[in-house]
Amino acid sequence: MKEEKEISLVNLAKNQHATILAITAGAKTTKRLADLGVTPNTQIKVLRKAALQGPIEIQIRGSSLVLGKGIVSKILVKQP
Repeated sequence: MKEEKEISLVNLAKNQHATILAITAGAKTTKRLADLGVTPNTQIKVLRKAALQGPIEIQIRGSSLVLGKGIVSKILVKQP
């Protein structure tokens, strides 16, 4: 059986898919992300990444969101 590796969403490349495992942010940020549909066991795809420390655009639940790199680094995912 293949072991799945837990990584930060910020480490995914453009057009890669993953499943959210956990969010390691504070309570307010975690609630805000949940309100946007960013919750564990949800499929996610990286649409675009800005150069250097810029924001990352993701697709989740049929919508696209642009999140800052700081928040994205707190979202832990596993790749299929």
